[in-house]
Parts: sequence; structure tokens; C-alpha cells
Amino acid sequence: MENLKITVFQAYLFWENADKNLQNISLKLSSGVREKTDLIVLPEMFNTGFTMRADEMAEQMDGKTMQWLSKTAASYECVITGSLIIKENGNFYNRMIWMKPNGEYQYYDKHHLFSMADENKHFEAGNEQLIVELKGWKIRLAICYDLRFPVWLRNKNAEYDILLLVASWPDKRSSHWRTLIHARAVENQTYVVAVNRVGHDGNQIYHSGHSMCIDPYGNTVYYKPEDEDLYTFSINYPELEKIRRQFPFLDDADNFNLN
Repeated sequence: MENLKITVFQAYLFWENADKNLQNISLKLSSGVREKTDLIVLPEMFNTGFTMRADEMAEQMDGKTMQWLSKTAASYECVITGSLIIKENGNFYNRMIWMKPNGEYQYYDKHHLFSMADENKHFEAGNEQLIVELKGWKIRLAICYDLRFPVWLRNKNAEYDILLLVASWPDKRSSHWRTLIHARAVENQTYVVAVNRVGHDGNQIYHSGHSMCIDPYGNTVYYKPEDEDLYTFSINYPELEKIRRQFPFLDDADNFNLN
């Protein structure tokens, strides 16, 4: 299995301004991606910020942001992912798109909606888990608040190799963010790649980033608090196999079913 090269963009997001966000991301990618990468990861609601004005900010699945994702994936010959607000069949979803360079895509709708911000009053929860594949790696998609729910993210039978989380996680709970990411990596024997935003949003909530990649031992591969950051790193599959072989505790995990 080949190493996987991942580019994360811990972005400052312009509040409810899709055109400006897409322009900024395009500019930063064009100047900052200097080597071939397999995957580009953007934060939660990367084109608008974490807004509850779903009726005004939502796009269709053939809208401008989906077209931008398709064009960008093709341009960099890699997968690009992040979440945005989608309207479909009269409902609004916080939808994480997995856009391939050939224009094909898969998506995950956020399951755990953040009720303290009334997300559950404006969006429909998704009920389907999603594991995608890239260069043989199996990757589980998740969004922000999902991080707090280990049962939803449990790596039953080592079915995934990477937990990929995009977020708009506030600074005042950043200690929770850092602790939970390490816990999810260790308990699931998986890499966790978690990409957050930076800066104040339109509600004057400050986000301090702390995007990171943690390996299955709980060691740090990448970590960046504060400031916008575009960074590329590689993760190693033989190292993951070695950890699971030397300490195969997933074999002793409890069986359960989600309702």
C-alpha cells in the first residue's frame, strides 16, 4: 500500500460569502500546493462559515460550489473534500462532499447536529455512515460535532484506516477538540485527520484552528494552532499495519448495533 499525501487547509472563512471564500481558497491553493497531493481537505461549511441561515445560503447539487469542487479536483488531479449547505427535496443538509478528479463524487450528511446552535432546527440529520477509498486506504468521513460520539465513529472490525473530520470548532472548547481527537485515534487504531477553521465568524465566535493529524499511537504527525495554514504531509500504511499487529486490541472489542 502506498503512502498517502494529504494537504489540509486551515482557512479563514468570510462570513456567508461563497464567492469570496472560493476565490480565497483557489488563490491559496494555487500559491501553496507545490507538490503532487492525493487529497485536499477543507473545513466544515468552507464556502459560508457555520451559518444557520440555510434557506439563504444553501446550494443545489449542481450549484456553483459543486462545480468549483469538480474543477479544482480535476485541476490538481486529486480528491478534494469539505462540507457545505445543500438543499435537496425540501430539506437542508450539512453535506461533506468527496469529489474525485473525474467529477464523480460521494457524500456524507452530518449525523450529529449541534443543538446548542440550533443546527437541528435548520438541518436534516443524515443517518448513513460513509467509508470511501483512496489508493487502497479506507477513509471514514465525519463532521465536527460527530467527534463527541465514539459509538458512531467506532472502528468495528478495523473497517477504516483514517477518520477524516472537517469542523468549525470554537476556541473556547479547543481543549475538548484536542483531547477527543487523540482519543478517537488511539481507541480506533486509526489515523485521525481533523481540519478546523480560524478567525471570528459572523456571530463573533472565535476559532483557533488546532487542525491536526494524529497517528494510531496518539503521536502527532501534524498540528497547527492559530493562523491560516496550508500544509502537506504523508502518512504511512505499513506503520498502521505494524501497530495493529503488535497490539491487536480491536479483536477484543464489544459487538453492538446502532439503532
